Amino acid sequence: MNAQPPPLHSAAPTRNWWERNWKWFLPTLIVTGLLCFAGFFLLLFGMINGMLRSSEPYQTAMQRAQAQPEVVAALGEPINAGYFVQGNIGTQGSRGSADLAIPLSGPRGEGTLYVVGEQTVGKWHYELMVVRVDGQDHAIELRLPHERIAPALSKDGIE
Repeated sequence: MNAQPPPLHSAAPTRNWWERNWKWFLPTLIVTGLLCFAGFFLLLFGMINGMLRSSEPYQTAMQRAQAQPEVVAALGEPINAGYFVQGNIGTQGSRGSADLAIPLSGPRGEGTLYVVGEQTVGKWHYELMVVRVDGQDHAIELRLPHERIAPALSKDGIE
């Protein structure tokens, strides 16, 4: 009698890599995809925000706001720009346009710096550059006297 005894353990079918690891791999893949997606948009936002902040209209307006005694009295020092600059700047050759709303804050209050300008032959001319302090009725003019030839009233009604 040379009959072999039946095996004690039946051989389990071998599973492939996906069957063994899908429970951890799939969530990891989804989280990694979401992080890459969010990172792309944060990078894009940072680049656009950086371009706006490095523009001449932004730089000029911030320097004037930080040097204007009436703005310093209303907001306190230091005056900081907020993270979410709204608006747009476009240039093509020697022409361009800017329309920005820059949130400002200081120890005494908050406000918004509005800048509207046109670039002609490489030089910026500002139609509007004012600070609106939250809780105040009037705007603080930042344009220089020779820039105030046109009235400071914009199509939005900001004075």
